Amino acid sequence: MSSERELIKGSTQTLVLAILRDGPRHGYAIAREIEHRSSTDMKFKDGTLYPALQILEREGCIVGTWEVVDNAPSRKVYTLTPHGQEELARRTGEWNQFTAMINRILNNEPQPQNS
Repeated sequence: MSSERELIKGSTQTLVLAILRDGPRHGYAIAREIEHRSSTDMKFKDGTLYPALQILEREGCIVGTWEVVDNAPSRKVYTLTPHGQEELARRTGEWNQFTAMINRILNNEPQPQNS
């Protein structure tokens, strides 16, 4: 189970970018959407999600703005930036290449030939 946690931790930023591709969300909503899309197999604690949000914001991939809600505490809502969209595309490509390589190794498949 610890290896699964490490995989999730290493993928958190990419998952956040993927969720924000569909529109702005606050941290709790991002975590719930990841949980929903993973059929509740992935659950994020604040200690995992919020540092990832801070890094993505610092890197210019997302922008956080404070939203004031009547009769409720203010909350920070995150929006994907154009740079974040590019970063998501790059990370998605890398992930697809990585998983294809791992699958070839696990399934003892031959390396595809370059044309």
